[in-house]
Amino acid sequence: MEYDVVIVGAGPAGLSAAIKIKQLDPNLNVCILEKGSEVGAHILSGNVFETKALDELIPEWKEQGAPVKTKVSNEKFLFLGKDKSLSWPTWLLPSVQKNHKNYIISLANLCRWLAEQAEKLGVEIFPGFPASEILYKEDGSVKGVATLDMGLDKDGNKKEGYQEGMELHAKVTVFAEGCRGHLGKQLIKKYNLDAEKNPQQYGIGFKEIWEVSDQQHQEGLVIHTAGWPLDNKTYGGSFIYHADKKQIYIGYVIGLDYQNPHLSPFDEFQRFKTHKNIRKMLEGGKRIAFGARALIEGGLQSLPKMYVPGGLLIGCDAGTLNMPKIKGSHTAMKSGIIAAETIIENLKNNKNLSIYEEKFKKSWVYKELYAARNVKPSFSWGLILGIIFTGLDQILFRGKLPITLKHKHADHEALKPADQMPKIEYPKPDGKLTFDKTSSVYLTGTNHAENQPVHLKLKDSNLPISYTLKKYDEPAQRYCPVGVYEVQQEKFVINSQNCIHCKTCDIKEPSQNITWVTPEGGGGPKYGNM
Repeated sequence: MEYDVVIVGAGPAGLSAAIKIKQLDPNLNVCILEKGSEVGAHILSGNVFETKALDELIPEWKEQGAPVKTKVSNEKFLFLGKDKSLSWPTWLLPSVQKNHKNYIISLANLCRWLAEQAEKLGVEIFPGFPASEILYKEDGSVKGVATLDMGLDKDGNKKEGYQEGMELHAKVTVFAEGCRGHLGKQLIKKYNLDAEKNPQQYGIGFKEIWEVSDQQHQEGLVIHTAGWPLDNKTYGGSFIYHADKKQIYIGYVIGLDYQNPHLSPFDEFQRFKTHKNIRKMLEGGKRIAFGARALIEGGLQSLPKMYVPGGLLIGCDAGTLNMPKIKGSHTAMKSGIIAAETIIENLKNNKNLSIYEEKFKKSWVYKELYAARNVKPSFSWGLILGIIFTGLDQILFRGKLPITLKHKHADHEALKPADQMPKIEYPKPDGKLTFDKTSSVYLTGTNHAENQPVHLKLKDSNLPISYTLKKYDEPAQRYCPVGVYEVQQEKFVINSQNCIHCKTCDIKEPSQNITWVTPEGGGGPKYGNM
């Protein structure tokens, strides 16, 4: 199949790129491949949304009924101790952390709405079709992508109803897969796009949606916390957003550069909810949704070159999230808009795709990332020093300090041997406020055909037991948020049906022995209004 532009991923970046291309030239043929069963099925975000990019893309979005309605009305920042909390005055917060002009939204629902706008313009969207392979021309430039064969059994044999994958060729291919994109990762490696860049940094983010009583709900309230239950050396914190319909979006983010292999990010999130100040917001309510996803946090120092011959890398596939803002949707959308403008100049005026980076560096998104560049690396000094430095950097110097801190190592390199770190005892879930992984994965709607090739590949099948278990007590048992990995009687078990495509294993495995590849289309989570 031949197109002018093929976009991989129907998230905010890919959809924005598609819409802008069609706005600039309605005659171009544009298609989007989406691995989820529908647009939004794999979208997970906090999300306090800044409309800056949406204002540029669709200025009349309010009149057109965009699902962006709940304005932030009040906000708080809490430092938590085990039994106490300290409320930080909001006027002392850096301006990048103030949200009074922003909205509490479901990013999944916004993406569904953006998909509708794209289709009205003539964009073809194919949900349930994962792009599994990059196609190259003889000269090494990107030719397009191929979708996965459907209907193979776990041994790779054809089942009844087998369908061969398709090749989609394009003049320009845009990679907008989100954090730790399978193809984006390959592209970065093949073209050495991260040469002379700092190692990329990631976090694992959790989110639950709760229905609570009128007395517990304050529509528009935004709360962030730092501190307990994490120690001073472990980066992380929470968000609590009071959405409409008496719902609270509550979540927790932990940097994947943590040192202790005994730490379980999922259980830290569950324990966080037992703090007396958090418990009272949820007690008596009902948890109706759960999800988890890796976040890309390296910022400007880790941002790879974003163009190759025949292709562009945008949004979180590259790493445009603004960490101190705790936002990546608006920057992803802007990167898509810039990509569209670049593509138009490439196709109409034969301009090289390298102009993408020139345009990017002149944009407000680059200015945002530059001002934010020192925040994440400063937390390698610990929570307290990181907060002090961030205050000086963001409030006093407004992100213009004449130095740029560096990320010194990749996240998987941070783990220390298990016998050098304290074990952590987590309380048993009560099934009312705190929950286990089994009941949580059920809420994600995750499904994979039982008899299909396992999409979690081991480079060395012996390594988990012979090395990782002995040295690190096999941390995959804990860093996976939904119990995909188990050790049973000296055997490493992969329950791939539970996989919610968070990509944590691809990032945190200490020997980089696990590689996430695309499963059959339509599998994985089926998030509603996350």
